[in-house]
Amino acid sequence: MPISEKQKSILAFPYSQYDALICDGAVRSGKTSIEVVAFIDWAMREFSGQRFGICGKTVGSATENMVIPYISRSYAKRRYTLHWRRSQKILEVRRGRRVNYFEVFGGRDESSFTLIQGRTLAGVLLDEVVLMPESFVNQALARCSVEGARIWFSCNPGNPSHWFKEEWIDKREEHNALYLHFEMTDNPSLSKKTLARYQSMYHGVFYDRYVRGLWVPAEGLIYPMFTDDRIAPDAERQYRKYMISMDYGTRNPTAMVLWGLCDGVWYGFKEYYFNSRTEMAQKTDQEYYDDLCKFAGDLPIDHIIIDPSALSFITLAEKNHCFKVWDADNDVLDGIRHTAQCISDGTIRICAACENTIKEFGLYSWDEDATEDRPIKGNDHAMDAVRYFVQTTGVWNKKSGRTLF
Repeated sequence: MPISEKQKSILAFPYSQYDALICDGAVRSGKTSIEVVAFIDWAMREFSGQRFGICGKTVGSATENMVIPYISRSYAKRRYTLHWRRSQKILEVRRGRRVNYFEVFGGRDESSFTLIQGRTLAGVLLDEVVLMPESFVNQALARCSVEGARIWFSCNPGNPSHWFKEEWIDKREEHNALYLHFEMTDNPSLSKKTLARYQSMYHGVFYDRYVRGLWVPAEGLIYPMFTDDRIAPDAERQYRKYMISMDYGTRNPTAMVLWGLCDGVWYGFKEYYFNSRTEMAQKTDQEYYDDLCKFAGDLPIDHIIIDPSALSFITLAEKNHCFKVWDADNDVLDGIRHTAQCISDGTIRICAACENTIKEFGLYSWDEDATEDRPIKGNDHAMDAVRYFVQTTGVWNKKSGRTLF
């Protein structure tokens, strides 16, 4: 496999005088795959009997994006004896008498630092570091107390006010860190067709960050790609699966979207929207549940996906045994990114009958005064219902175990 000059710089990092490596830039630019190879080669050359950390936003993402691709490579199989302890999330790597252990961690939220607390590490690789809380990253770095330990970072750009950019990239000289910026063209294994496909997947801030590799603020509409030509006409279609996603509100509006699968596309073809403020009345859980049943009608609903904060309503829905219930995955930024991807590639379409949903698409905007990526609250109830559907089902990822096609 050909290797670019930027990728060669990753391989050369262990032979330099730098204490840390920072790789940022576009998606699919070849930074993470080479970094994992260089990280393990360095560890096996310099240490034996030590533990190392391999960190992603979640254990699952770290496993899927780094460990599994690595142990599948013919290079790794030829060079080392590999034993992936799936239940313990530890990769044991042997070569001759040398053996080291690479433990996988997830830095999803502020409580995640407790998972790595107490470890003694000889090095750590943090992929998707921009998606991790600073407390987790600081704890991981504090664990690297073995003499000769080095720090390896990899990420896609985010908000220019993000703590990692300000504390590490902007202060890289203070940390004695080597900084390498990657673009998609730095990955020689990508064909022109593949490059074009990835470039067409993203719009707005996501295009600037994930294709151009720029640290830019989130501004303007969140879904600028949702133009009039993205609205599907109301038509008779032969749907073969049905889902409902729901954002539950008491004082705020309650929104439901009914989805149908036809020819590989999920159509949001019907909506429910009740605003207690404009209606000057509030509904109980039971009343909303009765509305849900009427909304579903006689259709064979596969699952309903419900706002995870609506605990009392979820309990009621599960108690009645009429629907299979999924608590919605409420990861806001990933959900927005994946929804934008699905709109762009046509995985989801919103039909003209969903007037409130379409209206919200034209209003849903980034909070430009925030120092982190955050939507403006308001005009977001149908948007939350759409996001819950995309993020929870995994329709954005054809390899997802929950994808329903």
